[in-house]
Amino acid sequence: MSFALLRRPDPGHLEVQHEGASFQIALRRRPTARRITLRVSAATGEVVITLPSRTAVNTAQRFATSHAGWIAARLARVPERVQFVPDAILPLRGEPHRVHLRDTRSGTVRVEAGEGDPVLSVSCDPAHVPRRIRDYLTREARRDLLEAVERYAPLLGQRPVRITLRDTRSRWGSCTARGELNFSWRLILAPPMVLDYLVAHEMAHLREMNHSARYWALLRGLCPNVDAAEAWLKRNGTSLHRYG
Repeated sequence: MSFALLRRPDPGHLEVQHEGASFQIALRRRPTARRITLRVSAATGEVVITLPSRTAVNTAQRFATSHAGWIAARLARVPERVQFVPDAILPLRGEPHRVHLRDTRSGTVRVEAGEGDPVLSVSCDPAHVPRRIRDYLTREARRDLLEAVERYAPLLGQRPVRITLRDTRSRWGSCTARGELNFSWRLILAPPMVLDYLVAHEMAHLREMNHSARYWALLRGLCPNVDAAEAWLKRNGTSLHRYG
């Protein structure tokens, strides 16, 4: 009988304490892992410990406990989350907007002028504000993405077979071998040049499914903001995950 069958099921998470604070750590096993690794997501603050197949859980617990101070320091650097609630300030196309609940009756979400920042005006039951805001942002992202696709399609002589919006953590966009483009809806939070660049980046893969010199030459011929958009994402991309 194998070791894996004799072992008790792993707990979903471990817990460590540091200076009176308690931190939960998601536990994962990876057959290809050669050692214990500990990661704190700069985007979401999720703490994950990854173990090789045969490493005991109590060994992982000791490892995590010995790194409790490191975990606390990393989490302290994660930006505070901004929920989609009334009076929250969130970016729309890179510009700060304040969420305002104008009425509790069901109505549209719309942008209105405010005394300071523009207002993202919502009309619904207060409990539904987060969902209504996210649905609105997703619709706006799809609209901007489709507009960008229509600009680049004639230049490439090709267009995607489908466009899908997701809430991805590891990448902002992707292109499949079948010509399907996938994007994060969070691009609507970034300045328009960033969304435009990501569309050009993925559409260029419709002709060059690689990152060769020929690919980059094609992309730079399509989009004038490659360097500026890449720099913005490097500086600010992680912060887009703090919203919602």
